[in-house]
Amino acid sequence: MVVMAYLVGSISSAILLCKLLSLPDPRSAGSNNPGATNVLRISNKFVAASVLIFDILKGTLPVWAGYFLGIEPVYLGVIALAACLGHMYPIFFNFEGGKAVATAFGVLLPIGLDLAGLLILTWLIVAKTTRYSSLAAIVTVSMAPLYTWLLKPIYVIPVLMLSGLIIFRHKENIIRLIQGSESKISFTKK
Repeated sequence: MVVMAYLVGSISSAILLCKLLSLPDPRSAGSNNPGATNVLRISNKFVAASVLIFDILKGTLPVWAGYFLGIEPVYLGVIALAACLGHMYPIFFNFEGGKAVATAFGVLLPIGLDLAGLLILTWLIVAKTTRYSSLAAIVTVSMAPLYTWLLKPIYVIPVLMLSGLIIFRHKENIIRLIQGSESKISFTKK
C-alpha cells in the first residue's frame, strides 16, 4: 500500500495537463511549482481546478483503500505520507514535485467531512485575509492536528507527521514570508 500510494502520488496532474494543453511546464513557469496555485497563475481556473481535484483524489484513494482493508491508523499515516512524498518527489518527473497541500487535504478527507470543512474554512479565512496561499496552507496544516484531536483523536499522530512534512516542504515560502517577498494570490479577475 505504501509503494502504491507513492506511485499514485507521483502522477503529476499539473505537469501532464500543462503538456496536454500546450501550456508552459509549471516547473519552469510562474512560481516553478507543479501545483494547482501555480497552474492558476499560468493558465485558468478550470485547468487549476482540474489539477486540484486530481491532487486531492491521489491522496484520498490510497488512504481510503487502506482504511477499508482495516489498516491501523499509524500505518494509514505512513500511506498518507507516501502519497504526499510521491507528489513532492515524483519518480516519473525527475523527483521535481509540488508542495502536496491538495494531496495532504486528500489524505485527511477520509477522517471526516467535519475535519475537511474546518480545513477549508481555515484556508479560506487566512488566504482571503492575507492573500498568501502558502501562509494559508501552513496555518491550515498547523491547525489540522488540533482539529483532529477534537474530532477523532485516534488519528492525531499520523496527522502530526503529515503536518510536519508539509511545513518542512514550505521552508522557502516561510523565508520569503518573513522577508516580505512571497507572492500573493488574487481572488478577483484581473
